[in-house]
Amino acid sequence: MTSVKEQVAISRLLSFLQDWDNAGRVTRSHILDSFIETNQGRTAPELEQEFSQGASLFLVRLTTWLRLTYMIGSCLDKILRSIGIFLSAVSSNRYLVEFLEVGGVLTLLEILGLEKIKEEDKKESIKLLQVIANSGRKYKELICESYGIRSIAEFLAKSKSEETQEEVQVLLDSLVHGNPKYQNQVYKGLIALLPCASPKAQQLSLQTLRTAQSIIRTTHPSIVDHVLQLLRTMHLEVQYEAIALIKDLVDYDVCPELLKGLVELLIPSFKETSKLQPKILSESSVLQLTAPLPVFLQQAAAAKAIGVLARSNTSLAEEMLHLRVVHSLMTAMGNTDHSNSQRQASLTLEYFVQTFPVVEDHVRKSMGEELYQLFLPGSSRSRPQSNAGDLYMKMNSIQADILAANKVNVARGPHPPPTALYPGDLSSGITGVYLGPRDQEARLPQFQQENMEGKE
Repeated sequence: MTSVKEQVAISRLLSFLQDWDNAGRVTRSHILDSFIETNQGRTAPELEQEFSQGASLFLVRLTTWLRLTYMIGSCLDKILRSIGIFLSAVSSNRYLVEFLEVGGVLTLLEILGLEKIKEEDKKESIKLLQVIANSGRKYKELICESYGIRSIAEFLAKSKSEETQEEVQVLLDSLVHGNPKYQNQVYKGLIALLPCASPKAQQLSLQTLRTAQSIIRTTHPSIVDHVLQLLRTMHLEVQYEAIALIKDLVDYDVCPELLKGLVELLIPSFKETSKLQPKILSESSVLQLTAPLPVFLQQAAAAKAIGVLARSNTSLAEEMLHLRVVHSLMTAMGNTDHSNSQRQASLTLEYFVQTFPVVEDHVRKSMGEELYQLFLPGSSRSRPQSNAGDLYMKMNSIQADILAANKVNVARGPHPPPTALYPGDLSSGITGVYLGPRDQEARLPQFQQENMEGKE
């Protein structure tokens, strides 16, 4: 037998449910407002007490109305927030299971792809997916098995709200942690986001990729090309995150490919740079300011990234010497069409000159004393006051042409003794070669012979 108090509570619950069932859209909206205001932050036992142990009866009505009306967006934000009160309540696993059993995850993912749904409603859907993902590994797997990564990534790329995009990043970060079965799927989804048109989405994807990379510890073959392409961006926050990811990637197997790609970007192809010519020729009488070519932005960013890597790890700097980075940096310094390329390349070259004496010898001979004194007055070994950052404002067109046409070629071994680097004959293009302890006897005579032939 139930007590009078229990009978009153049950009667109150039945009356509430009947009012809900008979209400129209406006009345239900008011009921939801009252529910949200009264029950925000309550635990599952408190919700059960409020509904006389029948809270699930109201939850099933909410989920049913959600599935019937989500395509038209009727009170969608209030429905999702009300469901969120159930799912986020302490000890709410029962409510979570009930919501998932009726296809709750698929409904939330479908909401993200509907064009007519408001951004605010989609953000509430993302928040519910966060709650589900944070409930445990099996729930993260359920989201991924429902093609969730693709839906979430596409929404991040298309979203116009930075606040909403940041909520999506929180969800993706949750899905990459504690989800070994599908963490690679999340990783690939983040890489696929990099070419999207939204700078904010690119920035957030790069940040999350750094986390994912540290968890997965392997690289995808396409990541190098995607990250290098991002250096074309005009958005400094995206460039910053791309360079930060590049710093992480040099610790993995893609390091050689990454370094080679960065050095190659210092000398854009003729096909890319020729796009600038028609604009110049067509403006014969009026001087107009135009945005720099993406390839020049990429050139400047590559020079900056090379400097960051070289300063962080001398062995990386030595590897880039093998890739003729000094030649490429000097060529970029001669690009009078983009001053930032000149500035970044000059600052990076300054590090190589001050770190490796053989580089100083090559650069001084190639530049000539007058230009070199504009670049680094006095002896670089005595650490002079640098003029590298503003060299582009001081040199003339002839000096810029000298830089652009340089033939400097410097190579360096991993741990050479002080006399192991031999400056090559710049006029004949002979390379300075490091003779390691194993091959010094075999290669020294041939090297000397080549030098003699070059002098003759």
